[in-house]
Amino acid sequence: MPLDAICLQAVAAELRPEILGLRVDKVLQPARDQVILLLRGSKRLLLNAGANSPRIQLTKLSRDNPAEPPMFCMLLRKHLVGGRVAAVNQPGLERLIELELDVTDDFGQPGRRTLVLEAMGRHSNLILLDGERRIIDCMRRVDAEMSPQRQVLPGLFYELPPTHGKRFLTDIQEADFFAELEECNPEKRLDDFLLDRFFGLSPLIAREAAFRAAGATDARLFGLDDAGRQRFWQVMESLRTLVETGDFRPVCLKKDGKFSDYTYLPIGQYGGAVEQETYPDFSTLMDGFYESRERQERIRQRGADLIRTATTARDRMRRKLAQQEKDYAATQDREQLRICGELLTANLYRMERGLSSFTAENYYDPDGGTVTIPLDPLLTPQQNAAKYYKRYNKAKTAEKYLREQMDIARRDEAYLDSVLEEISRAETEQDFLDIRAELRDAGFLRRGGREKKEPKRAAKPREFRTTGGLRVLVGRNNRQNDRLTLKDADYRDIWLHTQKIHGSHVILCTGGAEASEEDIREAAVIAAYYSQAKDSGNVPVDYTPVKNVKKPAGARPGMVIYPTYRTVYVTPEEDFVRARLVK
Repeated sequence: MPLDAICLQAVAAELRPEILGLRVDKVLQPARDQVILLLRGSKRLLLNAGANSPRIQLTKLSRDNPAEPPMFCMLLRKHLVGGRVAAVNQPGLERLIELELDVTDDFGQPGRRTLVLEAMGRHSNLILLDGERRIIDCMRRVDAEMSPQRQVLPGLFYELPPTHGKRFLTDIQEADFFAELEECNPEKRLDDFLLDRFFGLSPLIAREAAFRAAGATDARLFGLDDAGRQRFWQVMESLRTLVETGDFRPVCLKKDGKFSDYTYLPIGQYGGAVEQETYPDFSTLMDGFYESRERQERIRQRGADLIRTATTARDRMRRKLAQQEKDYAATQDREQLRICGELLTANLYRMERGLSSFTAENYYDPDGGTVTIPLDPLLTPQQNAAKYYKRYNKAKTAEKYLREQMDIARRDEAYLDSVLEEISRAETEQDFLDIRAELRDAGFLRRGGREKKEPKRAAKPREFRTTGGLRVLVGRNNRQNDRLTLKDADYRDIWLHTQKIHGSHVILCTGGAEASEEDIREAAVIAAYYSQAKDSGNVPVDYTPVKNVKKPAGARPGMVIYPTYRTVYVTPEEDFVRARLVK
């Protein structure tokens, strides 16, 4: 976990001058594990108690909130709105932050409330305490069955998490450090030794300490001579000095341009395998680091049932299509059925009832060969001949029907693939509600009799600006794609879409003017980014005036045709797209 206790101390030190004395104007809970305090001055303090990304930071990212706030959010509003941030504390080097607020109760009496963020992986929690440090309520209640050592329940006094016999890094002295080295198993790795004995170190920092002391992250204690042990102590002493002085640097590690990890000091263990970027502050760093992770987690939590529904329907459609193709191939042999019927009719005078087969001369064969025809012994010769004619006619009719059904199945399979692509790009609660309604209207999701009425809020398309100042609109789902292309866009605007690849409809609003090649290229980059080819290079993007885009009768949402077009090849660039986003 990147946010260890020392990194949390660095974040707390960064937050104090920014938020102390500010008034809490509003409390939001955009996700199950997230609470945002809107502070005076348009500052947004995020407290995340999720298992994968616990943290506290000032955030500039906007998050969609549910129509009805959860009960814990309502409780926080009751106790915290109107209060002022009095202190930001971190007891020792614990992985927790205590946010103390001066509040006024319902009777106008001053009081104190404490909001405790425990950033401890899967044990993370957000706890509200009263002036006596009794628990008012918490995000996750922990009873005696879940933890016999420490309960977190309303009405109990708050207790710090157990230390498990570990020592604070700031308390260790040189003699004690060498004594612990002597007592430890020499086969133990240096990073494991640090993690087992000291608070506040993440695995990344423990490996970095081992690397600086012994030149390798997997070095073991038996490999240290006296000089090596002295270096090991000097590394720990420098780390302790860093904690005491607070001289931290927000450093982000990137691999192939993607966020990999972050910490509070330069890292040398990876050499040139990773890029290191220093940020102006930890809040900006964490916004960039967690943005894509939060989007994936949001999709996992809110879109899991939609993904399951769409995937199940698509897989069923694929199996159905495979069987139809098999049946269609069988209809291509129907001429043999007609020939068998005609040969039986021509030889009725030679046949008797009860035959299981009949060998006749095949006058359709240029070589004059014979053919053996299987018969049903329970039927008369005339009935056997009629049976072959019936099978021939049935196969002839089935060919036309199966061709139509295969076209429908392929259309629905492509549509469901596009829905899955929509879900992967969904960002807000309204996006998921729109996709759910779309699947329901298409017949892939049942309408519940007692289904909770969903609030209707018009979702707007994503909006961007090109370098030339032209607006670029991007549909969020198939129904919005239809509305954007067929109703909202001017017939002179430019329509863009990735060639034969699922993606959003993109409109370059020209206002009747002629768009420059650079504007079209930038709009094409945005179209490629919001498609299945997001991570590819040299992506073909078709573009044509909106007046050339038509929707076939009976087509699924988002499906259109465009007979005339031009194609440009671009490579999606995330930084470029985000820089053009209109917020």
